[in-house]
Amino acid sequence: MLLTITTTYQPASDISFLFHKHPSKIQEFETTGGKAHVFYPHVSDEQCTIALLLDIDPIGLVRKSSGPAGNEFALEQYVNDRPYVASSLMSAAIAKAFSSAMNGRSKDKPELVEMAMPFRVRLAVLPVRGGEALLRHLFEPLGYTVAVQKHLLNDNVPDWGESRYFTVTLEHTITLQQLLTHLYVLIPVCDNDKHYWIGNQEVEKLLEKGRSWLPAHPARELIAMRYLKHQRRLANEALEVLLKDDAAPEEEEPEAIRQKGRMHTARLEAARDALVQSGVRTVVDLGCGEGKLLRLLLAEKGFEKILGMDISYHALEIAKDKLKLDRLPPRQQERIRLIHGSLTYRDKRIEGFEGATLVEVIEHLDEPRLAALEKVVFQYARPAVVVVTTPNAEYNVKLPMQSKSGMRHADHRFEWTRKQFSKWGERLAAQYGYEVSFRSVGDEDPEVGALSQLAMFKNKTEANDGNNPSATPAD
Repeated sequence: MLLTITTTYQPASDISFLFHKHPSKIQEFETTGGKAHVFYPHVSDEQCTIALLLDIDPIGLVRKSSGPAGNEFALEQYVNDRPYVASSLMSAAIAKAFSSAMNGRSKDKPELVEMAMPFRVRLAVLPVRGGEALLRHLFEPLGYTVAVQKHLLNDNVPDWGESRYFTVTLEHTITLQQLLTHLYVLIPVCDNDKHYWIGNQEVEKLLEKGRSWLPAHPARELIAMRYLKHQRRLANEALEVLLKDDAAPEEEEPEAIRQKGRMHTARLEAARDALVQSGVRTVVDLGCGEGKLLRLLLAEKGFEKILGMDISYHALEIAKDKLKLDRLPPRQQERIRLIHGSLTYRDKRIEGFEGATLVEVIEHLDEPRLAALEKVVFQYARPAVVVVTTPNAEYNVKLPMQSKSGMRHADHRFEWTRKQFSKWGERLAAQYGYEVSFRSVGDEDPEVGALSQLAMFKNKTEANDGNNPSATPAD
């Protein structure tokens, strides 16, 4: 299969500095099941074209794959379209052959990295499960002009109809890095298949390549599902991170509120104080974000083990940097750990802790995911103490600035009144064997209460699967 990228940027030959490929040389790379060849069919100051030709060996591809046991000689392994179409094999070749361009590096002309250039891309042949309509639905929202050449199932028998194979031409004025990341993600999405096993590492790749454009794409759910080979758990995790990062790494009150900084600090201090008063020694901060509460907990010598967990890799990287984890004394490093994970799936790493916090987290979850979180925290993890804070919706009448949704933050799925929060907390306490108490956080208005509200759950069972005050968290 063949990919060509052409530009008329002046001087067009400058794109060689982005690709890190000399126009007069043919380069060859080993790739999964074959070889990738990179060359320039045309070079001038007016127009320049670079080509990536992927030559797949069907027998070699089978030998490198790990097919199901007992099926090593199935005919389908040897007779298929993989050597002739653009698929995840092409994405892997793009990542290897054009790695510098994909990562936005140009040693000799760094100013070109951020420069939008007119590009024309031709892919022959691209399989699209969903036809031309899907192809346009994927690329046109990103600003591409799409032209397709449809292929018949059999050129000699037109009545057989059209196939799912297209020769595709895409045109756009865009940076080369953006162009390559779009192709890297969307080629296997069109094919709706991948040649390798899908795991958490693929979530990281999707987040890295899609963070700047996928949250606003109208087909983001479809893209995530197809890219991650229809593994719904992984797709949900990726979307949670993308949407959370797109909204904001940390929630803020409207600018008009003078005490917004004090209010956020008040929430964190209220959660910390509740844990200190309860006497717990091991704590997990669920949805730790950039680590502001973790910093307060680390300052308290009474907390022997502290764990921060968040769905956002980006937020965890910020937390690691702000907490200066690499520069802490060894004994301090032993006290604290950060992990990536979703609050809507059982995770044994958060089980065994005496205390848990959910500070301004639950309102970011829709009803099905909130129900899943309840089960994960209160049924499986079952800490002795759980501290939850959430906005008080009654206070919103005092806020002059609100989002279009009528809530304080664009990513909020709901905001509860004090009565609604109490009803939710009492239901959970009765269902999972906890006692619950409620308090206001911040200055309290006699009519509408405070800006935020806190619930403190205490496990009524003295010993439940080792999660009592003498338990230690699992490493």
